[in-house]
Amino acid sequence: DGTLIPTRDHRLAARSKNYRYSTNLQIAIDASTRLVIAVGDPQPGNRNDTVVYRTSGIDQKLAGRPVMADGAYRGNPEVIIPYRKPADGSDLPAWKEDLNTQHRTIRARVEHTLARMKNWKILRDYRRAAHTLTDAASGIAHLHNIALTW
Repeated sequence: DGTLIPTRDHRLAARSKNYRYSTNLQIAIDASTRLVIAVGDPQPGNRNDTVVYRTSGIDQKLAGRPVMADGAYRGNPEVIIPYRKPADGSDLPAWKEDLNTQHRTIRARVEHTLARMKNWKILRDYRRAAHTLTDAASGIAHLHNIALTW
């Protein structure tokens, strides 16, 4: 999933939907263990998740693995997203609703992990140079993984 990191360095950050200068950071999480397995390169915060998924390099890091994401990744055929309601407004079949329920359960784990990582002050307001954000996010991901496995 992608998350917005408020960044003071305007060379990389851009005004995003929350009207702050932010960067969009893609983070891949193993849903069964809640461990962070990959962090993408930060991109300007005004880009949507579909574009950032392809340009941040995280798609190459996750090549060959099944990837589940939310509905914002519609343009990426290799990503599993939930079923959408038909254009005519009719309801989804029961089997698609069941798959969407399972999808939401897994996605909740991912969102909880992202929230836990953003408890670190450095990811709530990144004040260092923007090109160091990848290293800082990777370090916090390693600390998160150590805290979970210890």
